[in-house]
Amino acid sequence: MCVIVLLLAVACAVSRSPDPGSTGTPAVNAHDRQASPSATVSPPVQFPARIPSLTVEADRLFQHIQALNFERYSERDRQRTREYLLQTLTHVGWQPRLQRFEVGSNVLAQRTGTDPHAGTILLTAHFDTVEGSPGADDNASAIATVLEIARLLGPSRTPRALQLALFDAEEIGLRGSLAFTANPTNLTNLAGVVNLEMLGYACHKAGCQHYPAGLPVTPPSDRGDFLGVVGDQEHLPLLNAFVPSRTGDKRALPSVVTLPIPFKGIFTPDVLRSDHAPFWARNIGAVMVGDTASFRNPHYHQPSDTPETLDRTFLAGAAQRVLDAVTQLLNSTQPLTTTDPASAASS
Repeated sequence: MCVIVLLLAVACAVSRSPDPGSTGTPAVNAHDRQASPSATVSPPVQFPARIPSLTVEADRLFQHIQALNFERYSERDRQRTREYLLQTLTHVGWQPRLQRFEVGSNVLAQRTGTDPHAGTILLTAHFDTVEGSPGADDNASAIATVLEIARLLGPSRTPRALQLALFDAEEIGLRGSLAFTANPTNLTNLAGVVNLEMLGYACHKAGCQHYPAGLPVTPPSDRGDFLGVVGDQEHLPLLNAFVPSRTGDKRALPSVVTLPIPFKGIFTPDVLRSDHAPFWARNIGAVMVGDTASFRNPHYHQPSDTPETLDRTFLAGAAQRVLDAVTQLLNSTQPLTTTDPASAASS
């Protein structure tokens, strides 16, 4: 995750909501756990009733992580990574291509949807690391999840198209995602973006979870056993797709905490440290999904960020949460823009 703060000059009013499907004061929503006494709970936006039936395979996730267990900082090692990504996607039926830019190359792929008017869901993650770190959590865990979802959803036919973007040079200033968003063709008919940023680390001791300064909420837990989803308040239905909706679901999946961010994160710069931020700057709905990085993981950007430090159960559950949400979004033709931001802001 890049530590560079983007200064986004966005002169627009943004809706404020305590829950991805309601209006009010912005708040963290700890789904699958007891709500904060100060939280206002409203019914979430309803997506189609088609429930995802596909299941991620944990062994495949860790095979990818082991295959990527090397520093991905030099051009040579990033090229080695790109070759692995291209070969893997081709093997599972995609037709990937490279988008070259000044300091690197993104790996892109797309399959069409059945409804040309429904738009495209873009699933993203960065594949580079900082110098000296093998980046098992940051960001091989997310790359493995993208590759597994590509395997599972590639043959599917859904109303919305699915596009994949594996970004290069995130760690030196979000360069890959900035190059991607600078090309208008890449943004055509884009309904929403799901950006994955570190999905494999969990901590279960009291006090192991920390939070960015300035969040307008009471933290939901001091234990790092949840999946965090951050989204901009102008696209709450996109954020709401990650609210677990299965009733009576017995799967051992991590709980989800959703955080709607006002004013595109200008006043909370810690939420602008990944590849969703360039999409926010262009008013495209995007969420960042992750394990909160340095606010939980002591191996962040260290040589110790190795596969052995990851929580296999948490990663498999996090990947399943992402698969479920992406499947819902692909099966829907519902707009992902907040319908009445003026009303939401005044409530």
